Amino acid sequence: MGNLYSAQNIASYLIYELNEGHVFVNNQSIQHILTLVECKWQQIFGHSAYQEQVCTDDIGYTIKEVYEAYEKYGVRHIKLPATEFYLKYGTFQLVERTYAIPNFTEEEISIVQQALTQYRFQLLSKAS
Repeated sequence: MGNLYSAQNIASYLIYELNEGHVFVNNQSIQHILTLVECKWQQIFGHSAYQEQVCTDDIGYTIKEVYEAYEKYGVRHIKLPATEFYLKYGTFQLVERTYAIPNFTEEEISIVQQALTQYRFQLLSKAS
């Protein structure tokens, strides 16, 4: 049984992983990889990977919150994950921080890594 995660947190993980490997990532590619993760997750666990509502269309899945967070980048490369505002208990100051990376199980990390590998392969296929 897989856990439910915020798509923002998974997108954050994807951005860090792709940037570490010097792979191009933009809003469209994030949505594409999230679609790959969702399909595999549904196949293995029988439920969605995301807490957010997933919308389907002709080109795949779209997670509105993630799309809107990275919409400002257009087709440009994304270097850092989106930020959220956090209010620490007992303080009166909002702190802006990037979305946290999920604490995946080994099986879940395997699914996400497979999606990243598939995305990299598709990029290489298009380039050649």
